[in-house]
Amino acid sequence: MKIKTKLRLGFGFLFVVVIFFGAVSLFYMDQISLSSKVILKDNYETLSYTSNMREVLDQNTLPLPLAAKARFEQYLAMEGKNITEKGEGAAVAALHKAYEGMVLPGVTDQQLKEAVTAIRAELRKIDQMNMAAIVRKNDIAQKSIEKSAMYVIFAASICFLILFSFIVNFPGFVANPLREFSEAIREISRKNYKQRLDFKGTDEFSELALSFNTMAQELNKWESSNLSKIQSEKLRIEAIIQQMQDAIIGLNEKKEILFFNKVAGELLNLNGEEVIGKNAIELMKRNDLLNRILQDKPSEKTMKIYADQKESYFQLEKREIMVPSYDADSEVAMSQTAKAAGEVYILKNITQFKELDEAKTNFIATVSHELKTPISSIKMSLKLMDDERVGPMNVEQKELVQHIKEDCGRLLKITSELLDLAQVETGNLQLNFVKSDPRKIAIYAMDSVRFQAEQKSIELELISRNNLPKIYVDVEKTAWVMVNFLSNALRYSPEKSKVVIQVIEKGEHIEFSVRDFGKGIEEVYQKRLFDKYFQVPTDGNNKSGSGLGLAISKDFIAAESGTIWVESALGEGSKFCFSLPIAL
Repeated sequence: MKIKTKLRLGFGFLFVVVIFFGAVSLFYMDQISLSSKVILKDNYETLSYTSNMREVLDQNTLPLPLAAKARFEQYLAMEGKNITEKGEGAAVAALHKAYEGMVLPGVTDQQLKEAVTAIRAELRKIDQMNMAAIVRKNDIAQKSIEKSAMYVIFAASICFLILFSFIVNFPGFVANPLREFSEAIREISRKNYKQRLDFKGTDEFSELALSFNTMAQELNKWESSNLSKIQSEKLRIEAIIQQMQDAIIGLNEKKEILFFNKVAGELLNLNGEEVIGKNAIELMKRNDLLNRILQDKPSEKTMKIYADQKESYFQLEKREIMVPSYDADSEVAMSQTAKAAGEVYILKNITQFKELDEAKTNFIATVSHELKTPISSIKMSLKLMDDERVGPMNVEQKELVQHIKEDCGRLLKITSELLDLAQVETGNLQLNFVKSDPRKIAIYAMDSVRFQAEQKSIELELISRNNLPKIYVDVEKTAWVMVNFLSNALRYSPEKSKVVIQVIEKGEHIEFSVRDFGKGIEEVYQKRLFDKYFQVPTDGNNKSGSGLGLAISKDFIAAESGTIWVESALGEGSKFCFSLPIAL
């Protein structure tokens, strides 16, 4: 049965109940009205007739005049037709007889008085009968009214109970299915796709429940298939993570361990299966290495850990797990509104590369050291050849000797830089820290390159004030960096130009800078200037160095707790800078 039909039947039933109650009320009200009419019509008229006949007797002398007789007889005839009570007929007959005795011709006064007395007696008797009847009928009418009222109250009670039951139960006919639908939909929103609805009948709710069950079944199938895929992918990812040679630790947003591969377990001396789901902060308190890994910020520096029966080197990398958040309006995953869902820590074993790098560094240091002695001997021999006391040389020979000198100087500089680089990489860099005047360091560096500047007619300008705060540095290494900056500036500056050296105080640091007015450096190369062996491509007019000077400068300044950088733009020249903390 359709919901519309049920609603019509329900409201039709209410209409029938209201009609029934109205009919019962009208019926009993009619009964009460009829009882009242009987009392007024029958007994009240009789009392009126007897009152009129008594009035005729009281207002006229005996014997009665003809007009009075006519009125009396009229009322007597009307009373004769209105006999309603038991015994009233006999009383009316006796009244006739007494009246006839009063109006007989030749009656004596005594007989006339006796007849009037008899008439009055009968009239009083008729009055008493009707008064008693009125009282009796009034009691009957009262009982009828009470009975009718009882029936009306009973009918009203029945109707009230029926209507109350209808009001209480009928809304549930619509509200209960809707509530069940609401609860079922809420369960579906919680991904409980096994929720089902069972409605009996053929109404719209049953059809809707059937559609809902079909939808839930399809969602359950979809969830099951997706869950199996997710489980399969999860097992595959776990297998990949377990087979990786790097130590991998995954945490969720609550700092609970999500995955922990075998390599990480061996490295940290922990059982991967036991720590899954544990709080990493609690585990850090009992494992110093884990505490170091999770608290250290990833950097270019390597971590030295005792593993595989030897000291091994690891590179720590940290990745943040990002998941897309959902926009409530569009219900589309928005990657730009992604939120953090955890972290992944990766310890890459770089021991083999570290060993190769150390071997390379040792090799370079050894070769450089071995080359430095013969190169110095060659320079000494060239100096002797240039001496006139050894013997004169022609112009061509002098030019050859000069080229050899320049090449020897370059080779000696490269070997020195390689030795410095080897010291830095092996950690054997020795620094002699003293409190120094930054202005004197700049002047010392300028004096070292002044001859080179004079050859190209380049002006060296120093911008600095006296009495600058002192810095706590290695004077030789700091001056070496300034000399390297100045050498590069002179190499790439045009003749008869200017190089500006600036030493100023900035906050708690002293900033050194060397600016040239050459063609500048393209932005694409600026980030790699301080990398080892990197050289900016040139047009061939300028001889490039080994590509180690700026890399070594960076290491020297970093060892002195300073920072180094470059500012450059094409056509405007370049400005190389470093800053060092003021001595306390």
